[in-house]
Amino acid sequence: MKSLTTKAMIALVLGGVLTLGAFLGAFLWAGVPDFGFVRTAEQVDSVRYRGPFEQTIDEARYLGNYVGYRVEVVGDGGQTFRGELTSADEDSLTLETDSGAVTIVAPALESATVFGSEYGRPDWGQKIFYFHVPVAEISFIVFAFAAFYAVRFLMTRNREYDTKQRVSMEVTLVFVGLTMATGILWTKAAWGVWWDWEPRLTTYFILTLLVVAYFVLRNSVEDEERRAVYGAVFSILAFIDVPISFFITRLIPSNHPVIERGGLEGPMLISFIVAQIGMIALGYAIYQLRMGEVQLRDRIEQAKTLLER
Repeated sequence: MKSLTTKAMIALVLGGVLTLGAFLGAFLWAGVPDFGFVRTAEQVDSVRYRGPFEQTIDEARYLGNYVGYRVEVVGDGGQTFRGELTSADEDSLTLETDSGAVTIVAPALESATVFGSEYGRPDWGQKIFYFHVPVAEISFIVFAFAAFYAVRFLMTRNREYDTKQRVSMEVTLVFVGLTMATGILWTKAAWGVWWDWEPRLTTYFILTLLVVAYFVLRNSVEDEERRAVYGAVFSILAFIDVPISFFITRLIPSNHPVIERGGLEGPMLISFIVAQIGMIALGYAIYQLRMGEVQLRDRIEQAKTLLER
């Protein structure tokens, strides 16, 4: 017990330091992305540069985000066109050049360089990314542990697994709450609204309700054995929403960003990884500290029972 508490405190301090480091890195060191492409709602300005930019794009379907910008297009025969992009989809793009409108079909597109202007909005959405994604990942991971312990309890009826499953769900609730909070802030910063009933947000909101319902269910059942069984079955069924929420933006059209390709630049990648490690350490610390508290309380209850005899 003492050893686990010591490890938990070390993890808590380490997680706090790393999270603080990621916070400072995200706001003082890491830039906004100037790489890859992100699918967003058409009505949202998806350009995330601050300052003049020049970006080369080699797939026509991404150019829909840059209608109205000046672009230089190179065809597969090496022919170059320069003008204002008036329309673009996955099949073709149209430029308004000095000599008139030019339409190029997607298979004939070699590359397109977009020339942009000032992007004036604060990049809070990108900064929140460094924390929103890690807490969401940890909420999924801890929920997976809860489902695993639930299966183990149903197989063995060992009360230790019920305790681990319940504590895992408590930690899941913490990180689900953090995910919702940071997600709402990101939505406001990136889309200008506090909420949008798009697939990812909707499925994760359902996940949040399921986690809350788990505790409502446990508190509504008085019999200890039935409470443990019902809780285990419910957590397993509720876990089905985790892969649905994770993959839904990759299966159906969604406003929620999905990084299609490209990678994070050095400062951004380091800040992101540090935040992930910090959240893992915090998740471990919260779990172990809560588990230690539960075990200590159980021992006190057992001691009281022995004294009463």
